Amino acid sequence: MLYVIYILAGIGAGIVTGLAGLSAAVVITTLLVSICGWKSYDAVTVALAADVLASLLTAYTYYKNKNIDLKNGMLVTITAFIGTIIGSYSGFLFSQSQPDGLGYISMLTTIFLGIKFLVKPIEEGYDADSGSEQISKKKIILAMFFGCGIGWICGFTGSGGGILMLTVFTLLLGYNLKVAVGTSTMIMTLVALTGTISHFYMGATIQLIPMLLVIIFCVSAAYFSAKFANKCEIKKLNKVVGTCLGILGVITILIKLI
Repeated sequence: MLYVIYILAGIGAGIVTGLAGLSAAVVITTLLVSICGWKSYDAVTVALAADVLASLLTAYTYYKNKNIDLKNGMLVTITAFIGTIIGSYSGFLFSQSQPDGLGYISMLTTIFLGIKFLVKPIEEGYDADSGSEQISKKKIILAMFFGCGIGWICGFTGSGGGILMLTVFTLLLGYNLKVAVGTSTMIMTLVALTGTISHFYMGATIQLIPMLLVIIFCVSAAYFSAKFANKCEIKKLNKVVGTCLGILGVITILIKLI
């Protein structure tokens, strides 16, 4: 039964990564902690490892469809990288005193993200070419500042990075949903890699076969979901992702409480 959960966790994580650029941790950490009984820090480590390949493949798919801003995205990546290292260490210290805390944070984040997509969908904005030319330097610097904070959050909890990056690129820089997703997944690739290495260095305990199952199915699902998202109408995309996340968050919290 646990192996079925590992497979479902990978598939679910890949879907939300490919469709909306969300961190794989909103699904993986949630299921591994609430159903499989993993320690939060170990579950976050697996989620980050899955995020590396899933985000990379997703970003490449969006890049082929010209839905990535490489110039501004790389600037935010630099500060996010620094924040992730600090966040990983903070998460390790927190996990020692509150071993289930990171998992509960991820579950609540999942519900919040679902409501956000349903109530306030992202339907407009610049494309990659026009946005790169029209955005002011002041906004870019502000985005870099937020990127550092987002990196810290992702390193600390293993989740939240994708949606927060999405928020920066849509609300602050004004990109449309597809460009925001593509650019945020590009950044999350390096952020997740940094977080994974940091977590292993801090002594996370990993079960090899479950981790491989999660990663393989996550990457596969991310590939097909990203292809679908680049062809899908944006309003429909918001509804699909919002509904899936809301249901997932409620179910996993109920399971943990019971």
